[in-house]
Amino acid sequence: MLDTANYTPRLKAAYRETIKAALKEEFGYTNDLQIPRLDKIVLNIGCGAEAVKDSKKAKSAQEDLTKIAGQKALVTKAKKSIAGFRVREDMPLGAKVTLRGDRMYEFLDRLITIAMPRIRDFRGVPGTSFDGRGNYAMGMKEHIVFPEIDFDKVDEVWGLDIVIATTAKTDAEAKSLLKHFNMPFNS
Repeated sequence: MLDTANYTPRLKAAYRETIKAALKEEFGYTNDLQIPRLDKIVLNIGCGAEAVKDSKKAKSAQEDLTKIAGQKALVTKAKKSIAGFRVREDMPLGAKVTLRGDRMYEFLDRLITIAMPRIRDFRGVPGTSFDGRGNYAMGMKEHIVFPEIDFDKVDEVWGLDIVIATTAKTDAEAKSLLKHFNMPFNS
């Protein structure tokens, strides 16, 4: 049985023991609070046209995202009506979840070591998907690469948006932080 009182996620321990010191030396920080760290990871599934036709699709996406994240996902709803898309206000259109703390490190570990190697024709993630403020965004075409999802019970394969928010001030600092976490950049 797992002793949760003394348990620290593998990547969190690695950050404390080696990554912090490496970043401090690489960028010449004078204060430990200047060292970039992970802030949060936001996961999002947008159902789009499927959710308009069938309201159960957003619920299905929420259940799958809850399994992947390990915490309850929220159903996202339309902010306003758009007649051309047959969308009404407050209609469920997808699901999202924000991970922080230990769950964030656990998810990043599973993403890098388990899910990404299971992607077909995977050659790394683009190193250019930073927003200029140290946050990294990526998308996955199939959410079924996560081991928590039972492929036989999936009724629809969803795309998954992943945003990794860091406290880094520049993209170079954020990229270096993620490289230390073994993020497989292709450039």
